[in-house]
Amino acid sequence: MTRAPARPPRHLLVVDDEPHIGLLLRPEFESRGFRVSVARSLAGARAAIGDVDVLLLDLHLPDGSGLDFLRELRRHAGTRDLPVLVLTGEGGDQLVEDTRALGAGLLTKPFSPSKLAARLTALVGEAAVGGEAP
Repeated sequence: MTRAPARPPRHLLVVDDEPHIGLLLRPEFESRGFRVSVARSLAGARAAIGDVDVLLLDLHLPDGSGLDFLRELRRHAGTRDLPVLVLTGEGGDQLVEDTRALGAGLLTKPFSPSKLAARLTALVGEAAVGGEAP
């Protein structure tokens, strides 16, 4: 779970059980220099998290809660500071507060790839997302 902090984030892991999310995001972020991986479950996310630089995390997954997984990540030194953007179809003040307290951003579905790029830019910096968001 160790990451090299000196280089800009380049491995983006999308954790979402909806197949179209990965299909939508892969070309957008590959064109920005990211290697994009997709996991449809927490088990898949756990298997891939070791070399991830940025995480997009759905809240409701078939094998558990994305928010619980985020709490788990924050307990480990290697992923404590991992940039995370939580993706959800719901909202609400408590969810905003919970994600903020865990050091993550929150984006409500539906969203466009350009809106996501703008949120990632805010989260990890412009150089990491390949320049200005469209």
